[in-house]
Amino acid sequence: MPPTWRWKWPTCWKHCHDRSHHARRVHACTPPKQARTGLKSNGVRKAASKSSRSRAREFVLQALYQHIVGRNEATAIDSFTRDLAGFHKADAAHYNAVLHGCINTAAELDALITPLLDRKMAEISPIEHATMWIGVYEFQHCLDVPWRVVLNECIELAKEFGGTDGHKYVNAVLNGLAPRLRAAEVAADKGAAPPAAPASTDAGA
Repeated sequence: MPPTWRWKWPTCWKHCHDRSHHARRVHACTPPKQARTGLKSNGVRKAASKSSRSRAREFVLQALYQHIVGRNEATAIDSFTRDLAGFHKADAAHYNAVLHGCINTAAELDALITPLLDRKMAEISPIEHATMWIGVYEFQHCLDVPWRVVLNECIELAKEFGGTDGHKYVNAVLNGLAPRLRAAEVAADKGAAPPAAPASTDAGA
């Protein structure tokens, strides 16, 4: 049987199958309220300190989780997620770009991620899988976001919503891809020159 992943979102998700129509539907159930204790035990940020883009990434993660686990259609997931409490505080444009970008380029994202894994993709938590999608997509397409910001944001997502050491795995994979996807920026940040492009042998170049 496939592993059962632990989901630490304030809203938990499950899929049920309508036996008469074989249709998938998404349901939300709210767990018992917990007392506020200030900072969380794993040191993640308080909600009040999160930027609109940080909140957008959280909603993207939630939507991608549904896509990976339940294979729900992007439009249905998008519509459902936008109706959730707190979405108005998120950067809707960033949410839209990253969510649909990840879903539309999932195969390409996995092709970049897979060589850095030490296990099969099916054995990776869908939370960590989705977080790595977000990181790789932002490395490639959100060039206004510094690579270290992308990395740190994804580590925070994995810390808050993933398994105990999931953020370490996300960190390792994204750190492995950053020099390739943000070569000049990473090299400059680390005080080294970016790798030179191979010399052309074409006399007309």
